[in-house]
Formats: sequence, C-alpha cells, structure tokens
Amino acid sequence: MSPRDLPIYELESPIIASLRSRGRLIVQAPTGSGKSTQLPQMLLRHGLLDGGQVVVLQPRRLAARLLAKRVAEEVGAPLGDVVGYQIRLESRLSERTRIRFVTEGILLRQMSFDPQLRGVAAVVFDEFHERHLYGDISLARAIQIQQTTRPDLKIVVMSATLDTGSLKDYLGPCDLLVSEGRSFSVDIEYLPKPVNFDNEPVWEAAARECARIAGRVDGDMLVFMPGAYEIGRTVQAIQGDRTLRDFAVLPLHGELPPEQQDRAVARYDTRKIIVSTNVAETSLTIDGVTAVIDCGLARVARYDPHRGINTLLIEKISAASADQRAGRAGRTAPGVCVRLWTEREHAQRPRQELPEVKRLDLSEVVLTLKASGIDDVAGFPWLEKPDPKALERAEGLLADLGAIIGSAGVPPATHSTAAGTTVLPLRKITEVGRKMLRFPVHPRYARMLLEADARGCVRAVALMAALTQGRNFLLRAASRDVEDAREDAFGEEHESDFFILMRAWRHADKVNYSLEACRRLGIHSQAARQVGPLFEQFLEIAEKEGLDVSERRVDGAEICKCVLAGFSDHLAKRLDTGTLRCELVHGRRGVLARESAIQKAPLFAAAEVSEIEGRGGEVNVLLSLATAIQEPWLKELFPADYTEATGVVYDESAKRVIARRERRFRDLVLEAKASADDVPLNEAAAILTQLVLAGKLKLEAWDEAVEQWITRVNRLAEWFPELEVNPLTEADRATLIEQVCYGETSYKGIREKPVMPILRDWLTAEQLAVLDQYLPERLTMANGRRSRITYHKEGPPVLSARIQELYGVDGRFTLGHGRVPVKIEVLAPNQRPIQVTDDLGAFWREMYPKIKTELSRRYPRHEWR
Repeated sequence: MSPRDLPIYELESPIIASLRSRGRLIVQAPTGSGKSTQLPQMLLRHGLLDGGQVVVLQPRRLAARLLAKRVAEEVGAPLGDVVGYQIRLESRLSERTRIRFVTEGILLRQMSFDPQLRGVAAVVFDEFHERHLYGDISLARAIQIQQTTRPDLKIVVMSATLDTGSLKDYLGPCDLLVSEGRSFSVDIEYLPKPVNFDNEPVWEAAARECARIAGRVDGDMLVFMPGAYEIGRTVQAIQGDRTLRDFAVLPLHGELPPEQQDRAVARYDTRKIIVSTNVAETSLTIDGVTAVIDCGLARVARYDPHRGINTLLIEKISAASADQRAGRAGRTAPGVCVRLWTEREHAQRPRQELPEVKRLDLSEVVLTLKASGIDDVAGFPWLEKPDPKALERAEGLLADLGAIIGSAGVPPATHSTAAGTTVLPLRKITEVGRKMLRFPVHPRYARMLLEADARGCVRAVALMAALTQGRNFLLRAASRDVEDAREDAFGEEHESDFFILMRAWRHADKVNYSLEACRRLGIHSQAARQVGPLFEQFLEIAEKEGLDVSERRVDGAEICKCVLAGFSDHLAKRLDTGTLRCELVHGRRGVLARESAIQKAPLFAAAEVSEIEGRGGEVNVLLSLATAIQEPWLKELFPADYTEATGVVYDESAKRVIARRERRFRDLVLEAKASADDVPLNEAAAILTQLVLAGKLKLEAWDEAVEQWITRVNRLAEWFPELEVNPLTEADRATLIEQVCYGETSYKGIREKPVMPILRDWLTAEQLAVLDQYLPERLTMANGRRSRITYHKEGPPVLSARIQELYGVDGRFTLGHGRVPVKIEVLAPNQRPIQVTDDLGAFWREMYPKIKTELSRRYPRHEWR
C-alpha cells in the first residue's frame, strides 16, 4: 500500500489550511492512520517549514528512531539527511535535516537553552494521550514561545485517543480535525482462570497461548512484555515450542542495537512473532499483525517517596492501554487479542493511566523550567496543575541539593487553589543547578555525579545510581544460613549499605546471574540482571558530559560524601545507642532498619525512607539503604547549612535558665550541651521577664497592692502634671519586672522575691511623699476609722466602708487638696454595696430612711441609728 493511501490524507487539505490560518491544530486519528509518518512530510511538501525544521516529539526513544528511519526511506534520502532523529546519547542529524524526530526531554532542554527555538518552524506532539510529563511541559512552553517571541511557530497535537474538550480549551483558538481511520474487528479472549506469574512465569504463559492460536489465525503475532529481560525469556520459550518452529521470533525494545530493532519491523516471507515492550502499543505500526498476546504488564513511571526518586517498575496496565494493544491486531484484517488475565480481573483495572504530572516527582522538570527563566513555577500555565504540595516538595529538594536559591528582595508568589492559598518563595537556579541539567538523570544523581567527578569516583556513583532504579534485589529478612553466606562472601561493612549491594551485584554478575548461586546469598537474580544495562547507561551519560569514568582505587569516604550530596535531605541522627530511633532534617523521626550494616553510626544518610502503617493506624518511618556520615563533611559540602551557636534558654524541667551550646545542620540539632553555670545575668533576666509577662511564671509578691500602687502613680501623673511624675507604661512594667528578675537564673529565685522596693525606686523621695499625701491608700474618717480607697485606671477613686463606719460622717470627700473628688461605696454588714454616692449628706436624707427598716431586720445584731 502506498503511503498516499493512508487515512490521514483525507485530512491533508484542512490540516494545511488550518496551520496557515491559525498556527495551532489538534489531530485525532487512530493508530495506523499514518499521522506520525505523513503529517511531517505534508508540512515539508506544502512549504510550511520556511527553511526550518519540524520537530516531532515521541514519548519513546525506539519509536523516534524507527519512525525517522521509515520517513527517511519514504522521502528517498539516507537517515540523517533530510530526516533525522535525536534521542538521549544518540543522534543522526545534519545541517540539511528538515524533519527531526526527538524524545520529549530533548525539546524541553532545547527550550531552556534557546527560548526562541531558532531554526524550528513547527512542533508536532505525537501520541499526546499518553500524557508524559515532559510532553505536557513542552507543550506549555511552546505556547508561551508562540505567544511572545515566535508567533510564526506552528503547533500540532496528535493522538489516537484524546480528551479533546479540555485540550481544545487549553490550546484555543485552534482547530480540531478527526480521522476515523480504517480498522477491522478484533475478538478479545480472556483466560478462564487467573494466572500466578510467580508459579507460571509470564513468558511461559505467553508462549503457551501463541501455540494455542497459531493455527487459527493467518498473519503475524505481536506479544507484549514489560521489559527486556521478560522479552528475552519469551523469545526462548517460543523458540523452544515445536509447534511454533516455523515462525521467525524477533525481540523489540529500546535496549537493542538499531539493526536488531530494524529486523523486528521488517517484512519477511515467513510468519513472524514480535515480542515487544509497549513501544508497539501506539507509536509504531507493524504491518501484517493479526494476533496480539497481551501480558497486561508494563513498566510505569512513578515517584517513589521512599527513595525520593522517580522509578520505572512493572505494574498492571490500564483498560485504555489494553484496548490500544488489542487494536494492533485489526489494522489489515480481522484479528484476535488474547489477554493473559480473566475478564473479572479486567473489570478491576483502572480505566486510564494517571497523567505523569500527577504521579512523578517534579524536581527535574522544575529545574528545567528554572533554567528557562521561569522562577514562578506555581504560576506556570500547566495543562493540568500539579498538587501544590508536589511543587513545594520539588523546590524543597532542589534547594537542599543547592540547585536553586531564594531570590533576595523578591516577594513570594501567591496562588489560589481549591484547597486554599499557596505561597511559594521565588527561587532562582544556581550555577550548580545549571551543571546538573547537563545530566539527563534525576537531580539527586546529577548532583551525586557532579560530586563524584570532583572526588574521582564516577564509576562507583554510576553503579550506585543504577542499583537504586529498580526493586531491591538483595532479599530482606533472610535466614541465618543466608546471612552467614553473605558475611563470608561480602565481608563486614560499616560505611554504607550501598557497598554491600555493590558487592552483591558484582557477585551476581560474576556468576552470570545463576539462579542457584544467587539464591544461596538471597539475591533476586532477575532484578540483579537489570542493573547492568542501567549501569552502562549512567556511565555513557557521564562520559558524554566529560566525566572521568576510568577504573581507579577510591577511598570509601569520598563515595559516601557523594551520597550525602544527593541525599542531604535524608540526613538522620541516632537519638540513643540503645534503640534504632532517629531524628531527620525537616522535623521528621524514624527508625533505622535492623538489617542495616551501619547501626553504630551516630549520623547517616538514608537513601530510602519508607512509611509503614502500624497498629492503630500509626505510621512508622523506616530508614534503610543507609550511609554513615561524618559531621565535618556537612560543613565541607554544605557550609551555609551548618551552624554552631550558643544560646540561653529556659529549661522547663529544671525551672531555670541555662546556657545551651549546639551544632545544627539545617533544622537538625547534631549536638546540644546545657550548663547552668556562666549564664549571662542580663540574658537570664530577659528570658525570665518574657515568661512572667506571658503568664507562664508568677511573681508571688506582684499582687493587687502592687497593681494599686502603679495605678496611684499613673493617676498622680495624670491629675497633677506639675509634679513631673513619669507614668508607668507597659514597657516600664516589663523593665521593672526585669529589674526584679536581675541577678537570678531560676524560678525559685524570683518566685517570692520582694517587688515593692524596686517599684518605690521609680519615684524620688519627694514624689513618694507627695504620692502618700495626695493619693493615700486609706482615708481617716471623722469618726477616726481608716477606710480603704481603690484607684482605677479611669474614673474617680472609690472609698469603700460599711454603713456603721460612716455614722456621723456627712458631705463630700476629695483628695489632693480638693482637686480629686471621691465616690463613696456604702457597704452592708456583709460587705455588699448598698449605694455609690459622691454626697453622703444626700444619702442620709433621701436613701437611708427607705432601707433602714429592711437592713435592721436582716442584721439585728448591728447598730442602726
């Protein structure tokens, strides 16, 4: 079939017209319609590139290369000429390249180093429904670039299945073009009962089903497996089945050499069985496939909070992915899809995959945005906004790694969300952060590799990085026999659990991952086998960036410093030697894993921090894969975060002020020493004063009489300004309390300490005499009795006296030579007020006759005149 017969050509005219008029376009077309290979050629043929390139984003490296190869063949030019590709660690490009297939991270990095995308006329986002994080971010950046410096830039978003409503709103104004494509019916078959892949390996189940349906269908078969190892075992199992000996069995995955990848998609005279990862799910159309065997598994990228990194682990695929895989069997004729799970299990699968922005650590993409000058990442026009906590966590990690730093004088960015208002400080990328971006790995390992380059241990750190990407292959909770065998094989270790893992992997590699030899040491052979290719990848990355990857003897301490550089936010301090309890930076607590080899280390960095729910819903934090850290290293690597300070604090248990000397790394107290000696008296007095003012400590002698004295002084200053008495303000009150506390360091010393002698020193001797003369505490009545006077902050003084004490007293009362009138509070024998008056004469004439009878009846033993 000629490429011109592909369904996408039904849309050729509207595609070109739309891009000429609007510059943005969504194309929805099923797999096999030709959109990935033909649309870039349409742009080239119709002159929409204007001498520039069309960059086609592909989620996977293998698809980018194979698509480039196919398009190069169709345009009749060698690969790397008019059509080329660029993926991590590999590219085939030239100055003549007009159609460039790339993986998503490549374009985003280009945007960070060249915000104008010079030489790029159009960007095509292929297979966008997979919602890869870098695809989302690259699209948002492309829109920003188009709206600012490059209004001529063309943007096309393509997929087989899309939520076109929300995407069209996001891209608007833009057109949406839909191609129905051409496909045949596919019969879906499920297994009658669940398969336990631990008992029957997935490759054996797949080979069995291939043999079962081989005679029922014409054409080729496509088998989906999650990774390279499973593909290799499946190929072996199929080749070992006599009923399938006439088939050519070909693997297809990203780790194969290009020539082997090409063989898998080439046409053969004999029938073939392609065993592929999910690269064949959407991006590539493999002609002649009429049967699909789907294991239902794939490697899914997720953020692992235990290790603080993104992982790529085997999981069950969603129902939508299963439908995409099944559709591969109906491109050229009716087909069949056998799913290696039951129909009941299928109903329990999620409908769609979560977008990566919802399930990946964002630190790497945040760093890339910062490099592009976008400091306010929360305000970035995300297609789907991430959780504000995820952004905060990403920026916190980058700050800990030294990749970003707060911008002095720049106000924080405030963003409203459904959960409330989020405030993030604006942080800019540092020179270290820019260097880290050179490495297409997680920022933790980019930081470790930079440190390793300075310390001559790149190979060791590359291996450590590879060891942490998959599941732990060194089985935990091993038997005593296995523990003894490990001790004999690996020796003792006190520096890092990483070193045990490294020895274990080297042993497994040496015995060629023999199941028996690995089982004896509790090594998961399959998981260990997957470390090697990752190790080689990390070494290639390091070497490409100019790092020295040669073998050399390295001091273990230098390697441990590299771990600290990447995991400083996981620094932990043992709380005591009797338990495994620890404190971590950022106010967390945890327990060191019992199997850790560094249980005697007072300080360590944990590469894994796992939250495990215990009884009653209690969450226990387990710290594992630990590396012993020496305190001087903290000051060496993070001088700004390491502090030594002397302070004075109040010890609640001892009820006294103590001197406290401490060393800190960020908010983690490394060591604190307390002493009751040599406490500066002025600092002790200030602390005790604050506690008294806060009501946490009480001066027994500071009673109501003291408060009355202060009020008298303040009213004297108010009523008689000519005496030049200074009123006592709240600040003065604090000063007086501090004077009371001065010379003492404990609560016992101030609790019953006299107060009035210090207060009386506030006034001169003359002012004290005037105070008692003008505003006395008591007043002598005409009958010789002394009655108490209460002074208030506002209003006149009040003289309180029982009614019998006032017999014979008449008229009005004043103080201060008649300038301050006094109210009289007349009390019953039970000390309750009867009347408040400023004229006793009027009280005796008008009120007393009315109440005398009732009072004499109630209190017959008292005198009533």
